[in-house]
Amino acid sequence: MDLQISDDEFEALVQQAIDAIPEHIFNMMDNVIFFIEDDFEPLPGEPENHEILGLYEGVALTERDLDWAAGSLPDRITIFKNPTLRACNSREEIVREVGITVMHEVAHHFGIDDAKLDELGWG
Repeated sequence: MDLQISDDEFEALVQQAIDAIPEHIFNMMDNVIFFIEDDFEPLPGEPENHEILGLYEGVALTERDLDWAAGSLPDRITIFKNPTLRACNSREEIVREVGITVMHEVAHHFGIDDAKLDELGWG
């Protein structure tokens, strides 16, 4: 069942999830910005039907060295609306999934990999 919500409502849910990041964690985040896109566009060589709910692109805090800051673009966290809606059966599930996806991608910013996230229940 494909649910429909407006772009503004989805953006508000993402903002709500960002606002739920504990302040001490949020304050440690460095040079990262959030985006919302309708769909993930697979890269060359990736399956056409590859759906993901979020994507972290950047250099994790644990990987940065002294030369990192010179000319570095901000890290990007993108939340994908349509795959999220397709993965959910109710508005409550959307709210929950957006929260999990935001925290999952923020964890990547801190250098936490998918295996550890799965172990912690944020996979």
